[in-house]
Amino acid sequence: MKSTVPSPVINTIALIGNPNCGKTTLFNSLTGLRHKVGNYPGVTVEKKEGTVSLGTRDVTIVDLPGTYSLSANSPDEQIVSDVLFGRIPGTLIPDLVIFVADATNLERNLYLLSQIIDLTIPVVVALNMIDRIKDAGIDINTTMLRQEFGVMFIPMVASKGVGTDLLIAALDKVSLNKSAIRQWSVPEPVKVEHEELVSMLVAIEKMPEPAAFHEAQLLLSLSGPIESNLRSLTVETLSHIKMDHHNLQKLGVNRHSVFVESRYRWINSVYKKSVTHNIARRRQTFHDSIDAVLTHRIWGFVIFFALMAVMFQTIFTWANYPMELIGFGFDFLASRVSHIIPEGDLQNLIANGIIGGVGAVVTFLPQIIFLFLFLGLLEDTGYMSRAAFIMDRVMSKVGLHGKSFIPLLSSFACAIPGIMATRTIENPRDRLVTILVAPLMSCSARLPVFSLLIASFVPNILVFGYFSLPAIILISMYLLGLIAALTTARILKSTILKGPTPAFIMELPPYRIPTLRNTLIHMWERSVLFLKNAGTIILGVSIILWFLATYPKLEHGTSSQKLAHSFVGRAGHAIEPVLKPLGFDWKIGIGIISSLLQREVFVGTLGTIYNIEHADEANTSLKEQMQKDKDPVSGTSSFTLLTAICIMVYYVLAMQCMSTIAVVRRETNGWKWPAFQFAYMTLLAYVGTLITYRMGLWILS
Repeated sequence: MKSTVPSPVINTIALIGNPNCGKTTLFNSLTGLRHKVGNYPGVTVEKKEGTVSLGTRDVTIVDLPGTYSLSANSPDEQIVSDVLFGRIPGTLIPDLVIFVADATNLERNLYLLSQIIDLTIPVVVALNMIDRIKDAGIDINTTMLRQEFGVMFIPMVASKGVGTDLLIAALDKVSLNKSAIRQWSVPEPVKVEHEELVSMLVAIEKMPEPAAFHEAQLLLSLSGPIESNLRSLTVETLSHIKMDHHNLQKLGVNRHSVFVESRYRWINSVYKKSVTHNIARRRQTFHDSIDAVLTHRIWGFVIFFALMAVMFQTIFTWANYPMELIGFGFDFLASRVSHIIPEGDLQNLIANGIIGGVGAVVTFLPQIIFLFLFLGLLEDTGYMSRAAFIMDRVMSKVGLHGKSFIPLLSSFACAIPGIMATRTIENPRDRLVTILVAPLMSCSARLPVFSLLIASFVPNILVFGYFSLPAIILISMYLLGLIAALTTARILKSTILKGPTPAFIMELPPYRIPTLRNTLIHMWERSVLFLKNAGTIILGVSIILWFLATYPKLEHGTSSQKLAHSFVGRAGHAIEPVLKPLGFDWKIGIGIISSLLQREVFVGTLGTIYNIEHADEANTSLKEQMQKDKDPVSGTSSFTLLTAICIMVYYVLAMQCMSTIAVVRRETNGWKWPAFQFAYMTLLAYVGTLITYRMGLWILS
């Protein structure tokens, strides 16, 4: 393993801090668009890497998950320790750490800072949100903090770019100046009495790696590689530890808390010398006033559901015009291709297979953008944590707590980061339940399916004079997913994953004004990911589907007859009896099977099938083709309002995403729970759709 002795040349910088301290804001400010998002090898925790210019060269900067301590209580926090100790393949130990501290809650931040400093990695502290301490009646003496901790404290307001130049200058100085690293080296270890030292050594014996490493290094005041420090513990020392372990246990001393308490005593003494609170100057802040309303037991729910309603209403109305423009662009492109390329299979492949399939999905990009815009604003303002707080009352009824609601709310965007967010949940059973129900939340991949069906078959009428019926149907689909998730969680917590309802403790971050830059970066990242899927997976499926829908060829007959004769037509008619009780025909069945990869493939599949089937006609939109499609035998419409609602119900409840299944397998370390999840969601989708269809027929009869 690489030694943690500081290097005179900085190549990799780690961004570390407590949750809600502004790490991501600072990361975006430093890197701009020069970063990429992926996962750490072997784990599904999001890994953000970017570059920052220090003088004439670029240095890699890594944004690590938020944590309160290096003694990890959750898988998400474990990543920070693993990175610092070089335990993740392909990820180097950082040469320098930017520690982001919340100036309004500094004492809590200093515990993690003291642990990182103990590792002898050079540290520069970004003292963020310094503009808020005046209203809080706080004065911070950064000079005193630097003397006590031996590291540089840079006052900053990351959201406004204030102090960024000073931070970069400090990083540049460290990267080029070897003496600067020595100047900012580790301070003297905390001085403790002999009895406390013995107790701390005893605690090390039971500590999980890598927490034991840095604790041993601090307590024994050793130098050199950490592994050799542990090996230097003599047999005599270990024997003494075991004997004291026995004696302390007899005396009833909690050996696990001794070191933490000692560290906190030292931090508290430093904090008192460096920070003063002027209670008389502190005035009620916007944070205090607005929380009284947003976290109210009644008004909190009203505001939450009102925000959700406005969000989906806006998504549906604002995105309409750009969607029409994109759709017109793809139609124009298809018509031009048809004029340029001679009639034949190549023209059919490009115009109907590729452009028809991919274009049908890309048309819904504006709605995806607006969805991530609103979710980004809710997160950046600090409202997400308030939503979790008020929803704790509901979550407790199903055996979970409010912390589980944030992964569920994140799953509205995509189940994969939602499942990754469960790593902040300490209890393994609660985490597993949250993972199993997260895909029931209607993610952005379902949005193209919902939008196509709603726009095609739900009449655009106003309800209560403001909300349109299409928006209400859309909201209902999201609520159905939420209700299904909570109900399933209740069943799981009462049966196979039975356990008590955990206590809920969550820090409410201060309210912040979102920055346009960060919001646009977030939208750009997700939009690019959506377009990559359209350009890879959906493109590939569209080409394969075109081939299966074109061959074997029928020499004579209409396009519809040729389609029915193809591989796709034969397969569709074979599975149609299974789907007939749900009101689905063979074309919908092909769409469902092909969208097992990703839900939005359903739209591309219909786009390819209908473009091929209507190849003899003038160019018409997918919406128009679906509206006029009729069963060749009965002459009845293949699609109705009831059919559209049934398809949406199926997609709300079904597991139609192989990527999510792969993530669940990795998170649960096996195929047992992903298989269970796929089976129960498929059964739930079939039964739920069957009930919906039968009830609809009964109402219409």
